[in-house]
Amino acid sequence: MTSRSWGASAAAVAALTLAGWGCAGARPERAAAGTTATAVEPPRVGLALGGGGARGFAEIGVLRVLEQERVPIDVVVGTSVGSLIGALYADSGKVIDLEFIALGIEEEDIFDRSLLSFFSGGLVKGERLEHFLEANLRHRTIEEMAVRFAAVAVDLKSGQAVVFDHGPVAPAVHASCAIPGVFVPVEIDGVTYVDGGVADPVPAAAARRLGADVVIAVSIPAAVPERAPGNPIQVAMRASAITAAQIARLRAAEADVVIAPEVGDVGYSDFTQKRRLVDAGIAAAEAAMPAIRAAIASRTRTAPAGR
Repeated sequence: MTSRSWGASAAAVAALTLAGWGCAGARPERAAAGTTATAVEPPRVGLALGGGGARGFAEIGVLRVLEQERVPIDVVVGTSVGSLIGALYADSGKVIDLEFIALGIEEEDIFDRSLLSFFSGGLVKGERLEHFLEANLRHRTIEEMAVRFAAVAVDLKSGQAVVFDHGPVAPAVHASCAIPGVFVPVEIDGVTYVDGGVADPVPAAAARRLGADVVIAVSIPAAVPERAPGNPIQVAMRASAITAAQIARLRAAEADVVIAPEVGDVGYSDFTQKRRLVDAGIAAAEAAMPAIRAAIASRTRTAPAGR
């Protein structure tokens, strides 16, 4: 987690910034006689939501705290489950809508397993995930959403991360969530995609490229097994998880503030502990608020009114 120090003048700016959170833009301050009126120009805040399977429900708790603290979210970029949570939030820009839908998600709403799908590259087709999104989102395209949104997936051929910031929401989120070996890879416009976590598990840089001045990242810690794996398959899977965790740390470091909820031993496919995960997200976000305020204050500018 990083934050910048600031002196007395910046502290004054911070006070102005915090007072104006939630308002529709900065307003000029009344100038004393003989002085120049100034306006506060707050930074654009971006949220980078990482992957983590069902453990990603902790991101709902983070969003709840940011809304309660009146931190304005201008950009949301998600990878894997982060794209699902991000889309449900960006659709209306209200956490209450996100919670109503997300906390009702069950495993069968997303995973349509089929042995026949194995011959197409995975055990889950993913059609059920797309149907769920189409049934619950008000907006079908990314451009229509209340908050600027993007989902990150990986081009399976080139290995490059691709940011979907326009077009239909459901296939973009489906591609972002297509865990290799679990979901059948997703084809969009002739290109085959898999889970964005393969190359960009915490899309902080993508949020900045989409215009965020301050980036808050949510990085879900990897699960740690009780003991070292023994058979070859478990060893390979654990090695892959370690590699993914290292990539996530590197990507998250590109953010101004990193929130890492303590999700404990909750499994990646455990949909029975959503409330526990939300609480973990709340606790982590509350602890990060001083750093978030400092990051926003350090990038808040004042300018002569009317410029």
